[in-house]
Amino acid sequence: MAGAYEPRLPEVPEWLNKGDNAWQLTAATLVGLQSMPGLVILYASIVKKKWAVNSAFMALYAFAAVLLCWVLLCYKMAFGDELLPFWGKGGPAFDQGYLKSRAKIPKSKTMAPLFPMATLVYFQFTFAAITTILVAGSVLGRMNIKAWMAFVPLWLIFSYTVGAYSLWGGGFLYQWGVIDYSGGYVIHLSSGVAGFVAAYWVGPRPKADRERFPPNNVLLMLAGAGLLWMGWSGFNGGAPYAANLTSSIAVLNTNLSAATSLLVWTTLDVIFFGKPSVIGAIQGMVTGLAGVTPGAGLIQTWAAIIVGIVSGTAPWASMMILHKKSALLQKVDDTLAVFYTHAVAGLLGGIMTGLFAHPDLCELILPEPTRGAFYRGNGGKQLLKQLAGAAFIAVWNLVSTTIILLAIRMFIPLRMAEEELGIGDDAAHGEEAYALWGDGEKFDATRHVQQFERDQEAAHPSYVHGARGVTIVL
Repeated sequence: MAGAYEPRLPEVPEWLNKGDNAWQLTAATLVGLQSMPGLVILYASIVKKKWAVNSAFMALYAFAAVLLCWVLLCYKMAFGDELLPFWGKGGPAFDQGYLKSRAKIPKSKTMAPLFPMATLVYFQFTFAAITTILVAGSVLGRMNIKAWMAFVPLWLIFSYTVGAYSLWGGGFLYQWGVIDYSGGYVIHLSSGVAGFVAAYWVGPRPKADRERFPPNNVLLMLAGAGLLWMGWSGFNGGAPYAANLTSSIAVLNTNLSAATSLLVWTTLDVIFFGKPSVIGAIQGMVTGLAGVTPGAGLIQTWAAIIVGIVSGTAPWASMMILHKKSALLQKVDDTLAVFYTHAVAGLLGGIMTGLFAHPDLCELILPEPTRGAFYRGNGGKQLLKQLAGAAFIAVWNLVSTTIILLAIRMFIPLRMAEEELGIGDDAAHGEEAYALWGDGEKFDATRHVQQFERDQEAAHPSYVHGARGVTIVL
């Protein structure tokens, strides 16, 4: 009809690829789900019942706090203009003009994402969040929640952003050619080392908890682990910043390594302990995922199987054998063995990337011709670069985490009081995970016995009181 109103559609920038943008947002959501609710559920269920609420809350708080810090300051510290060779200039990332513009990676010669900055800011936030939450796994069951609330933004600012800028944001390790495809060093090595250091300074759990710390809900634990595994397709599949050949290879390699490592770990449990363990299977799954992450899109699929075998074997041996022979490792109470499942696995993955990075796959995504030592032609230079990069990340996290915790300790105790440690969630939060009487009320056995006796006295004057020392255990 002539003169009819024709709605004006919003302009779509010529550079925007809707497929890439859709995949990147999907990948970001998958990684976010690994933390919320994945690690929240896993942490809540894998610990002793009295620590379920506290463990879940540490993850929940970190997820929220990291997001706010990320857009206020930390995104640009990790992916902004250079301040130092290992650090970017911090600043806010919430101007609508900035967020609508085309995403860019500083100093990158090959990365030219076809989606907005807003997508990149959120995608990288999910990595920062899960890294911080992984650190919490080492100090569950005794860290003062107020100290944790102070630790999260400080560690994000002074530790995580340094690794992210150095390897991903155009820093000196990236320029030098160290490979960290999707976080074997930035995420797993850093969180494992930082968690181990934090566990040292916070101190161990009470003796009773160290000797017996059974999960309070094995089935819920598997649900959290399942979210973690499936979310890893976004973790490694989103690293190329496009729905392309590399992302497809990375997703397949990721899942194959996880499955292989899980089976290897389970087999070792059966051989040495006579039965398979659900917790062991989850640990094997995690080591396989962490181990393949440094080179998921850069290695051939047969190499992913080898990565899975090594990731299921070496961390198992370090946890079950080396730990028992080392006084230092026994002294440090790493609650969920984050050092073994993430730092050891991430380091091994980085080394194996230096061995198995395929030149043709590297050409698809890396700025310079690169090949692993297995393919000859570089005299093992890539392997040496991987070792040097790992050393920088490990040392930086050891020093920075120590300084942060010692600074916090001047104002807030790092550890809960001994009385609170004996009680758990109720002392820390005034809440408990499982309501077993009424509508979320605690069952007061003494009060109900007394009320029963009063009722009996009223109905039967000759009623004789029963024993007062009865304890009802739910």
